[in-house]
Amino acid sequence: MKEVEVMVADESHETYVDTILHTITEAAKVRGTGIAQRTHEYVATKMREGKAVIALSKEGQFAGFSYIETWGNKQYVTTSGLIVHPDFRGLGLAKRIKDMTFTLARMRWPNAKIFSLTSGAAVMKMNTQLGYLPVTFADLTDDEAFWRGCEGCCNVDVLHRTGRKYCICTAMLFDPAKQHGEEQTLKFSMESLKES
Repeated sequence: MKEVEVMVADESHETYVDTILHTITEAAKVRGTGIAQRTHEYVATKMREGKAVIALSKEGQFAGFSYIETWGNKQYVTTSGLIVHPDFRGLGLAKRIKDMTFTLARMRWPNAKIFSLTSGAAVMKMNTQLGYLPVTFADLTDDEAFWRGCEGCCNVDVLHRTGRKYCICTAMLFDPAKQHGEEQTLKFSMESLKES
C-alpha cells in the first residue's frame, strides 16, 4: 500500500501547481463533467495563504489536493477543487483530504457556513457524513466573485438559463448554527493537521 501524507500546503508546494491543474482538467474530461477552471496564481495563492491541503507520497509524488475560500465577508466558506491523482485512487485519500479541508475551514472560520457544489456522488457522500445537507442555490452566498468562478465550467449555460437557481452540480451546505450539541466537535486538532 502506498504511504501518503496529507498536510496543509504552503509556498514550498507551489512546484506542484501545474500538476494539480492538469490532474483536475483530465479528471473532468474523463468524467464528462464541468469544472471551474483556476489559474496557476490562484492555486499558488491558496497555498501561500494556508488555505489548501495537499497529499504527497513519501517519495514526493503528487497524490491529491483541495482548497478553501471565503465569500460574503467570511460568512461562507467553500471547500473546492478536491482531486486525487489516478495513481492514488482507491486508498481513501479523498476522504482524508476532505476531512482536513473541512476541519481547516471550521478552525479558521468557526461560525461560517461551509458549502460545496459538486456533481460527484463520492463527494456528496463525504459531505453528508460531515453534516452537510442538500440546499438550493439561493441558500448559498450571493457574493458575485464566487459565481464568476463558475464561468470557466462547460455547464455555465445551464446556470445562466436558470437564473442561477440550479445547475448540473448539487449544492450542499454545513450550517454550524443548526448543528446539535457537541457532536460536531472538530475531528482534528491543529497538531493532527500537521501530522496527517
